[in-house]
Order: sequence, then structure tokens, then C-alpha cells
Amino acid sequence: MTSTPQPPPEPPIPAARAVDLVRTYGSGDTAVHALAGLSVELITGEFTAIMGPSGSGKSTLMHCMAGLDGPTSGTAFIGDTDLSTLNDREITALRRDRLGFIFQSFNLVPTLTAEENITLPARIAGKDTDPGWFADVVGRFGLGDRLSHRPAELSGGQQQRVACARAIVGRPAIIFGDEPTGNLDSNSSAEVMSILRSAVDDLGQTVVIVTHDPGAAAYADRVIFLADGLLVEELRNPTAESILAVMASFEKVDVR
Repeated sequence: MTSTPQPPPEPPIPAARAVDLVRTYGSGDTAVHALAGLSVELITGEFTAIMGPSGSGKSTLMHCMAGLDGPTSGTAFIGDTDLSTLNDREITALRRDRLGFIFQSFNLVPTLTAEENITLPARIAGKDTDPGWFADVVGRFGLGDRLSHRPAELSGGQQQRVACARAIVGRPAIIFGDEPTGNLDSNSSAEVMSILRSAVDDLGQTVVIVTHDPGAAAYADRVIFLADGLLVEELRNPTAESILAVMASFEKVDVR
């Protein structure tokens, strides 16, 4: 008796994807083309770093894919949700309920304690934070003895750990980080990147960061490089050395 061949499984839906994204600022001779028809998929359960020269479109790509900015043309998806079909209220709800954000400037509320900052998005959404999950996240980030402290009483690394905990505690589909180590010293930077790496490895989280730091990007599974608003190179299992080699290729100047 022969078994009926089974069709191959459907490929998983990417955590996010961009399809022919164009983002132009201004018009006419002064127009700036930040994205020039860029397409990319961000894989669920992976850590992706976005790199490229200044003005290459790194932050613009992340902002368009996260619903923080709208493209001039093209489409951005979170899972199978087409962001261009959502109104402002729906975009706000999607960012609140399905995305986590970590910014260079921490973006903590100065009058709130660390605990209140971590649980703020859930409280704004009228949701309770699972106590067991909260305790797990706080323990992973080493914040148990800092929960009653306000941001001014925390070091930069501690503030960014609070921001990471805030992003993760809501169990988002994706965490987006815009230069998350930009204001940190090397030790604090390594601390934060290790936390994001463990969020992928231990919690199955999807993490996407924009960074200029090869050391930070080397924590990722994949690095994508932009230039002139397009994806021009990609590295899997990167090292700081392999990242630097690609970046150096952007800086070569024809001196003839």
C-alpha cells in the first residue's frame, strides 16, 4: 500500500515585509528619495540588523515597516496585515498591541518608576500584565532591585534595560530598535544586545534593529545593508569583521 504524497508545507508568513517601498521627501529639484523601491522580508523568530551609510534609508525603512511613517508608494506588511489598508486609529492599535519599540533616547516617562514605565503600554491599552511573565522579564533583565527607581536614578544601561523590558513584556510580534545602543558605553551596549539576543533565542521573539555599530550588528542572525534607498547586500551569521568588510566597500572612492 502506497501513501498519498503530501503537498509541501506552506512557507511561514514573514513577521514583516516591504514590497517596492518608495519614500520621497519634498518635490522637484529638492526631492530626497529615502527609499527607492525597496523590497525585503523580515523572518519570524530571527534577529535582523539594518545597516548602511548615512542617508541610505535605514531609519526610514524601519519607520515605514513599523507604521511610524507612510510610504510614498509600495506596501508594508506586519504578518499578513497590509498597513496601507488601516486608518490612523487602526495603525495606532497595531503599534500598541503587536509591536514593541526601543529607541536611542530610551523614551521613558521621567515621573514614573521603572515598574510603571514597563507596564505603561499595557495600562494605556486597558490590559493587565501577567504577573508571572512580568517577573520573568524583570528577572532576565536584572531589574528586580530597580523597579521603584525613576529614570533619573538609573544609569543609561539600566534605563535601556527598562525600555527593553517595556518592549518585550507585551509579547509583541516584533520588537523594532532604532539605534538602541547609540547612547550607551561599550559595556552597557553589550548588555543590551545580549538581552535582545536572548529574547530571540529563549523567547522566540523577532527583533529588528537599525544600527551603525558593527559590534552590535554582529549579535544578529542576519544583517541587511542599504545604500541609496535600496537593499544592496546581506550577511548571514555575521561577525564584526565581515560587517566591517562590507561597510568598507561602501566607503571606497574612485580617485582617478
